[in-house]
Formats: sequence, C-alpha cells, structure tokens
Amino acid sequence: MSDGHDEFFDRLVDRDRLRTYLESALGPVDEFEVERHLDGQSNETLFVTWGDRDLVLRRPPPGETADTAHDVLREYTVMEALQETSVRVPTTVLAVEDEDVIGSECYLMERENGVVIRDEEPTRFAEPRHREAIGRQLIDMLTEIHNVDYEATGLGEFGSPAGFTQRQIDRWESQYEWAFEVTEDDRPVPHIDEVTSWLQANVPEEYPHTLVHGDYKLDNVMFARETPPEIAAVLDWELSTLGDPFTDLGWLLMFWPETKTETDIFGSPGGREFQLAEGYPSRDELVEYYESQTGYTFRNERFYRALAIYKIGALSEMFYRRYLEGNADNETYPRMEERTVALVDWARRIVNGEELE
Repeated sequence: MSDGHDEFFDRLVDRDRLRTYLESALGPVDEFEVERHLDGQSNETLFVTWGDRDLVLRRPPPGETADTAHDVLREYTVMEALQETSVRVPTTVLAVEDEDVIGSECYLMERENGVVIRDEEPTRFAEPRHREAIGRQLIDMLTEIHNVDYEATGLGEFGSPAGFTQRQIDRWESQYEWAFEVTEDDRPVPHIDEVTSWLQANVPEEYPHTLVHGDYKLDNVMFARETPPEIAAVLDWELSTLGDPFTDLGWLLMFWPETKTETDIFGSPGGREFQLAEGYPSRDELVEYYESQTGYTFRNERFYRALAIYKIGALSEMFYRRYLEGNADNETYPRMEERTVALVDWARRIVNGEELE
C-alpha cells in the first residue's frame, strides 16, 4: 500500500491491540493477518486471518459520523438473532464494545466463501435462465426477511414499526443537513427542498410491520460458487430495523436498472449495465413476484422509489463530506460531488411522474 493508504489503515485498526484481544477471546494462534477490503461504501470491512480461521471485522469509518449512522453492533445484533432462521447470514463470532481495542466498537463474523455480483456478471450466470433466477432468488430471500417472526427471534424491541416511514424521511433529511454543514460551501444540490417537501406530504399511513434489511440490493448478497445461482448469505445489515417492508422493495428497485441513463448515474460501482441484458426481470416483474410470494400489494410505488433515491442521495452526500474532511480513503467519494446532484434530480423526476430514458 502507498503511504496514504498505510496511514488510513492505521486509523482503522491497531494490530497489536487487536491481536491481544483476540488471543484472550479466541485463544492464541501463530498466524495473524489483517487486510482492508476496499469495496465497502459505508462501514469499513477488514479481513482477519486468525490461525486457520478466516474472519471479517466490521467497524465504523474514522472521524465524525452522522448521528445513528454506522451502528455496527446493531448489525451484529440482528445477524446473531437470525442465526437459526431461514434467512442466510454469516456466522457471528464476537461483538466488541470496548473502543480501546481498535478505536471504535466493532464485531467479527466468519468469512463466507462465495461471490458478490458488483461490477460484472459472472460468466457462469451469463445466460437468460440464470439471470431470471438471480431476480427470483433476491425476491425469495427478501420474502424470508419480511416473514421473520421478530418477536420469536428476540428482535421485538429492535425498532418501532409504527411511524417508521415518516421517521425515514425525517432521518434522511437530517443526514443531508449534517452533510451540508461542509458540502454546501463546495456546491449546491438543486431540487432537494422540492423532493423533501413532496415526500413529507405523501407518506403512506398504512403498511405491514416486518423486519427490514435497510440496504437490500444485488451487491449486498453473496451467491454460492455453484450454478444455478443461489444466495449463500445476506450482508450489510447496519440499517436493519423493524418497519415498512416496502422501503426494502423500493430500495431494491432503485438499484435494478432498466435504462442506460440509470446505470450512468451510478457509474462504477453501482451502475450495473450488464443487468440490461436479456433475462433479467423487469421491475414490474420483480414487484409481481414479490406480491405473489408475500401476499402484500405494493401500493405507492412512486413514493417508495423516490424515497430510495432520496436516501442514496443522502448517503452520497455524507460520503462527499467525509471526502472533503479527509476522513475517507475511497476513490469513488470525489464522484459524489456530481452523483448527489444527479440522484436528487432523478428523485424529482420520479415524484413528477417521469422516468429516465
């Protein structure tokens, strides 16, 4: 790694303190390695070799973060509760509340052996029947999440479903405000007030109450290495809670492109142009399959899709603040200067009944 990467890595973990802690918790070993995973966009992910065990450590980014963001122990809590359910999650190992170990709270889980579909389509999946299966697998697993008996799994106090959707707008509006404390001096984000006002005026009052993932999309699941496609694990639970399942579906649809214009907004990572190929289900087909599996009727699609774009715009702007403050080592963060603006304009078009061509 370059000196800059080394300096940032040292802000993420104190190797000696981590080794001392793991020796007391897991027992001593001869082999110990720590490597940073560079593809993450929010919480930091480190790969830890501990003897013959391959582990993953998750921690918040360094520096100041928005209130309620990057709660890694919340992520651990939900995965721990889901260990014996039909929702496929990595095996949890340790929750570390003592910030003196690495400079923040963190947790460890077993590293899964599979493939995450991010920037390109695996060759073995590159035919229509496998592409269709990917879409169905995503909906099947989302259905499993939304069907979890959260009281029986010990997650009854994990959130407050009543009023959840309203709080989502309030929360993400506050995240924009937090980011704007730094970014508004760099450039404005047109239409943000228009989109916020529309969302506030169109919040659905009724919806099912379920466990929600909060960040459910193609590159937050891991597929097994065999064919046909089968989901081996659902990852990145940091935004999970009890609430409105349609926010999960709207989020998945936002990351499910139907035009090249949509993929261009995200660029790479995130803009998966390969999903425009023959065989990938349309958004309407995903919705129809979800309704058939859950028994729910997905009303207010325009609201949920606009809310999803609004939320990713807020995340983008938070990343941009971290970049401007020097609290990020991610080559995609400078692109957020333009990406947030494009996302908010996309949300404006959705609320006005327009689609990108």
